[in-house]
Amino acid sequence: MSKVFEYLEREERTIGKVIGIRFYPIVVDRASGSKVWDVEGREYIDFSSQWAVTNLGHNNLEVIEAVKKQLERLVFSSHTTFPNTVGIELAERLVEITPGDFKKKVWFGLTGSDANEFIYKIMPIYSNRRRLLGFQGSYHGQTMGALSLSGHKALTRFIGFPNTIKAPYPYCYRCPFKQQYPECGLLCLDFIENNVIDNAPPEDLSAVIVEPIQSDGGVVVPPTEFIPNLYKICKDRGISFVVDEVKVGFGRTGRFFAVEHSNIAPDVISMAKPMASGFPLSAVVGRDEIMDSALAAHLFTSSAHPVSCAASLATINIILRDKILEKASRIGEYILKRLNEIHGEHRLIGDIRGRGMILGVELVKDHRSKTPAAFETACLVFRAYELGLLTTYVGTYSNVIEITPPLTIGVEDVEKALEIFEKALDDVEKDRVDKEKVKKFSGW
Repeated sequence: MSKVFEYLEREERTIGKVIGIRFYPIVVDRASGSKVWDVEGREYIDFSSQWAVTNLGHNNLEVIEAVKKQLERLVFSSHTTFPNTVGIELAERLVEITPGDFKKKVWFGLTGSDANEFIYKIMPIYSNRRRLLGFQGSYHGQTMGALSLSGHKALTRFIGFPNTIKAPYPYCYRCPFKQQYPECGLLCLDFIENNVIDNAPPEDLSAVIVEPIQSDGGVVVPPTEFIPNLYKICKDRGISFVVDEVKVGFGRTGRFFAVEHSNIAPDVISMAKPMASGFPLSAVVGRDEIMDSALAAHLFTSSAHPVSCAASLATINIILRDKILEKASRIGEYILKRLNEIHGEHRLIGDIRGRGMILGVELVKDHRSKTPAAFETACLVFRAYELGLLTTYVGTYSNVIEITPPLTIGVEDVEKALEIFEKALDDVEKDRVDKEKVKKFSGW
């Protein structure tokens, strides 16, 4: 028995299935930059960044050095009662780099789920309005308030809280109104304004929470004018505008925060995954009156963990100093161009979309009907793994390959990864993948 399957059997005996989403049999031993090695020493190019967490690559040496220094100085101090210096310094930095010239304050947590739980819990307290609006296909987290805000099928299977409303997201490839952009005139926005928000009623709607790009929903990029117009609708009605940057923040789209592409300043921004280069940390940055609206209402003993905060400060400094945003835009555009070249040669590809270095390849069985090719997508991800490339799939139909490489990935690894991707796609289309192996790994 291989060491990989030995470890997976040990995992099967000791770790509950509720924690896992699996696409192929891998047990990671070490990683560096854009490479990952399993317990048998096999090398892979990581085109996922571990769900868009390792934006600066695995084991970034400068981040590690900052963590070492912090470990020698202070391992832990519970910021709820005993504030630490590095947590305060990080809060100051986040206030500086988030959009908006109004007074802002910061809350710290550990995961994207607890950051968006903050939204669910605090926004009604602040506004004295009971309801919140989220979007179909959205993914805000696994805790009860966060999943109640969500519209992804992985979360809507649970019975959430009843004070949340869902609106259609502008998924233009699969428009729920059967329209074509831009001829549609953003009918979805008109529907949200006149049939969702104005029937909420608006005077009882505390906040709208939106992802600038729906990542787990299928890497869905809305039309350019959608976010600014939605923001205006909210401002006209006194509704707080909340942006979830948990996955697309910290440079992923070529801007520090994806909402900056829309030239607006949201009232609240939630963030997590990549902000500490792999160390557990989340944050919410918002107007000071929102952040001060309830004393000790959402606190965790390990919030603002000094080691994670030191990693985050180093991460921010590297992104800004080394012009990572420009690199993400440049490499992202190149990958998108190469994917579009591949598109024309393969029948399974229905749509390619993205911004910066979050890209999605949607697979369909038929271009006319757009029937989702879910099993073929699982086969492609599995075959790419066999060939040495780590990818994942997302989407409400489980048929979108999500491409989120480290923002620091080199051109050579990009080229090799794309070669593997096309080879895997070709093998799927020519029925050269062991389907019985794939069936053991169901993913979403």
